[in-house]
Amino acid sequence: METNATDNILVDLSKKFAVDIINICDTARKRGKAIAVIDQLLRSGTSIGANIHEANYASSKADFINKFHISLKETYETAYWLDVFCKAEIISAQEYNYLFNACSKIRKLLTVSITTAKGSAANK
Repeated sequence: METNATDNILVDLSKKFAVDIINICDTARKRGKAIAVIDQLLRSGTSIGANIHEANYASSKADFINKFHISLKETYETAYWLDVFCKAEIISAQEYNYLFNACSKIRKLLTVSITTAKGSAANK
């Protein structure tokens, strides 16, 4: 599959986001916070980028779109866990806002990319 500029931006943003999630989860662990929910956020937050990266090596347009859909679903799960973390005071409101905004930006780019990919697949 060929990648476009938006896909490369998505790879970069999602990789940075994954590193931020890993760091925030590590900090929460060191504070002795709820380990089970930390693992949930860690899995969903890092899965976003892993699926975006994997999409760039998809075997077909349908496979590419499917990987992006998985990433999109993971952004919604990650947003949920970030909200729980903030409400449980595992992360600060400032940390929440930063991470939530980064997650939202990735979600918007994924939505545009999925729409574009579906449009180009329909035109063939």
